[in-house]
Formats: sequence, structure tokens, C-alpha cells
Amino acid sequence: MSDTGPEAAPAPRSWLTRALDGIEWAGNKLPDPAVLFVLMMLLTWVISALLAPVSFTAIDPRSGDPLVVNNLLSGEAMTRFMADMVSTFVGFHPLGVVLLAMLGIGVAEHTGFINAALRAMLSFTARWLLTPMVITVGIVSNIAVDAGYVLVVPLGAVIFYAAGRHPLAGIAAAFAGVSGGFSANFVPSALDPLLQGISQAAGQILDPALQLNTLNNYFFTTASALPLILGAWALTDLFVEPRLRRTAVDGDMTDMPTMEPLTARERRGLTFAGAAMLAGLVFVVITALPAGSSWRGEDGTLTAFSAPLMQSIVPLIFLLFLLPGVVYGYAAGTVNSHRDIVEGMTKSMGDMAYYIVLAFCASQFIYAFGQSNLGALIAIEGANWLRALALPPQFTLIGFVVITGVVNLLVGSASAKWALLAPILVPMFMQLGISPDLTQAAYRVGDSATNIITPLLPYFPLIVVFCRRYVRDSGIGTLVAMMLPYSVMFAVLWTAFLLLYWATGLPLGFGASYVYPPN
Repeated sequence: MSDTGPEAAPAPRSWLTRALDGIEWAGNKLPDPAVLFVLMMLLTWVISALLAPVSFTAIDPRSGDPLVVNNLLSGEAMTRFMADMVSTFVGFHPLGVVLLAMLGIGVAEHTGFINAALRAMLSFTARWLLTPMVITVGIVSNIAVDAGYVLVVPLGAVIFYAAGRHPLAGIAAAFAGVSGGFSANFVPSALDPLLQGISQAAGQILDPALQLNTLNNYFFTTASALPLILGAWALTDLFVEPRLRRTAVDGDMTDMPTMEPLTARERRGLTFAGAAMLAGLVFVVITALPAGSSWRGEDGTLTAFSAPLMQSIVPLIFLLFLLPGVVYGYAAGTVNSHRDIVEGMTKSMGDMAYYIVLAFCASQFIYAFGQSNLGALIAIEGANWLRALALPPQFTLIGFVVITGVVNLLVGSASAKWALLAPILVPMFMQLGISPDLTQAAYRVGDSATNIITPLLPYFPLIVVFCRRYVRDSGIGTLVAMMLPYSVMFAVLWTAFLLLYWATGLPLGFGASYVYPPN
């Protein structure tokens, strides 16, 4: 008789785990994401044709006319779709961002710079601090517009894998910070003036003299970062990663970093590469500081969307990985000639082949959905429904967050969505005594929380590709099931934090108020 006793039965799964497993199973039973985008485009065509003859009472705030659904199956729409197909694909914003950044990152990875740099970092970073570090870096990366998607998310996986943790948990933590915490940041970003401008124009419908500060939500968004980091940290370590332990890592791990001590050559390469990266950063800072710098926009700022510095973030990422990657390769002896550099770029583009196919299908669907006006119809009807409920201010604000989160599943652009909702809801809230500053803060909560579960997010297909690098059968279901707990937690925690922040009377931002008219 064995003295080891019977083998312990596996622990029963919680109802939440079973529910998420069901979502993952169902989601992964869907067609390949590329085909799914095509099917959704066909469905959009059919629905647009059915709704085009219907007369809607909703007023389009962009034109002031009754909203009309455009029939995408009409001859004019179909010929326009065909004529624009190439420009729609080539002009798909994430495509160029991803490919250019990956050219530089690919060289840094091929020469061994990223591998060595991560091993050096992990040698003095406590394993238990990796999660909050990745989430925090993801949130802060939003000052660089979309750079976090192509830089922080894949590095989150690499960092976790190198530390002996599940790489998908690293993707989840980084994606939660980059996209779920989109509006929580310690540093002002180009999003601040963009939303403020729309809020001010909407408020001036009721009060032509209304003026809002560009940083009218700055204190709130800064304070929001801490509870979101702590919440995402706890969720990652206590639930998401334990659930992922049943998911085998079966991707190609040949180039993944390991925890062997750095060799003398690697240390030498890191020293020279670090100096090259620092020199590049110093050069950018020195040339950007003067008031007349060419990096500045017409208004003299560095953070406006039109500022050349903001428009050059991705090229700068390309160069700030390419340069130290090349220097490391020659200094560490992993590069023998320029052909090795070209090989690194070529390999990185080969890894992006599936994403290019996804980008083509996604770009055509997003184009069709935007042309149909279906997203605008849903947003405006939802806002009108909320107004008709006539709830108390606090409940109305919660309802607004919920509606924004739902509309965000269909209209990904923060500015486009706010341009639709603000002319309806900002004046409505002003009549309830709620300031445009507070309304905008509530919008930012709802706009961020559901980013991470919508396939209509332009970068969503890219995150699926990152997951497949480690778990080959990853699909939309895998990513949605993994990120849904973060989305629910962010929505509930952040909304509660907003209400608490409002109740305490802490300032929302510079020159901001909670009430209208201001005291």
C-alpha cells in the first residue's frame, strides 16, 4: 500500500472562473478574427440598408440635421468603398505605427539588446513588484499617444516570462494600464486639450461665455492612477494569473530572455547601448526646450496633437531602439555586418504578417461602420434615453458612465465619441447644475474602462497577435475573457472613486468646478 495517499482532487473552480472559461470557449469558437471582421462588415452593410429608409428624430450634433443611416449597399456607396479600399488600408492609423515601431524593436531584439536589458533590470527588481511596475509604465505611456500598445504590451509579456511568470498575465497587466487606464495619468497628454475643446464648445450652446481650462480634469486623472494601479495589481496577482496557470505556453520561445547572469560582453554591450540611448534622449530634450524649437506646435507647446514632437513619437521610438540595438550588437559581438541589422528588421516584419492581414480586414470594417452612421445613431439615442429618465444627478452621472462604456464598444475614438455625446449631455448636465468639468471627468471614466474588451479598438487585433506568440490557439475569446475582469473592476472602482472625489470636494483640475454656474 502506498504511503503517499490518494492524489488530491483539483480545487473546484469558482463561478467567475467558469463564466470566464465559457466566454473564452465561446469567443474562440468564433471564426478567425480576420474573417470575423469581414462578417461584421457584411452585417453592417445589411443593417444599414434596412435602416436607411427609416426616419429618425435624433438630431446629429455635428450637422444639426436629423440623423440619417447611410445605405452601404447602394451603388454609390459600394463604388466609393471600392475606390477607397487601398487608401483605407494604407491609411489605417495603427498599421504604420505598429510596423515602424517594430522595425526598430525588431533590431533591438535580434541583436540581443532587449534580452540583456531585461535580464539586467530583473536582477535588481523584486518579482512581486513587476505587476505594479508594468501597469504604471502602461498608464504613463499614454503621454506618447499610442506607443504603449506597440511597446509596453509586448514588453510586459517578455518581462513576466523572463521572471518565470505567465506571459499572458504580463500582456493583461500592460494592456490594462495602457488602454483601461487610458485617462488616468500623472502627466498631461494631448487628450486633455482635445476633450476640453469639445466640452467648451458643447457648453457654449447654453452659455456662450463659458470658458474651460485645458487641464480641468488634471487633479482627478492624476489621483485616479493610484486606485487603478492598486486594483489592477491585486486583480492580476490574485485572480488573472492564477487562472492562466492552466493555459500552457506553447509558442516559439527560442528568442525569449532567460535569467542567466550577464556575460562580460553583454555588460559591455549594455554600457555602450545605454550611452547611445541616453545621448539620443538628451538630444531630443535639448532641441525641444527652446521656445522657438521646431518640435513645438504653432501655439508653442510640445504636447498639442499638432506639435511635431507628438507626431514624431513613433519615429523616435524606432530610432531609440534601432540606435542602441545596433550599438549593442557591435559592442557585444552579436552583429558582424549591416546584413545582420537588415535581417533583424526582416524577421520582425515576418512576425507581423498575420497582423497585416488582420489590419486590412479591420480597417475595411471600421470604415464601413463609420460610413453607415450606426455608431452615431446608437450614441445619440442612448444619450436621449438617459436624458428622458430624469434621474437624480449622482445616478444620472453613473448612467452616463455606463452609456459611454457601452457606446465605446462600437465607437472607439475618444474624440469622435465625445463630439457626438457632448452637445447633448453637457448642456443637459448644466441644466441639472453639474459643470462641464465634472461631465467630462465622468466621460473619461466610461471611455477608458471598456477599451480593453472591444474588438473595435484598432489595436485589439495586435494584442491578439501578441498573445498568439506565447499561446498558439489564443483568439478573441482568450483576450476578452482575460480582460473582462479588469474592465468591470475599472468601471466600478473608478466610478465609485469619482463619486467619492465629488463628495469630498477635492479640485478636479485647474479652474474647474463641480457645479454650474460656478460658485
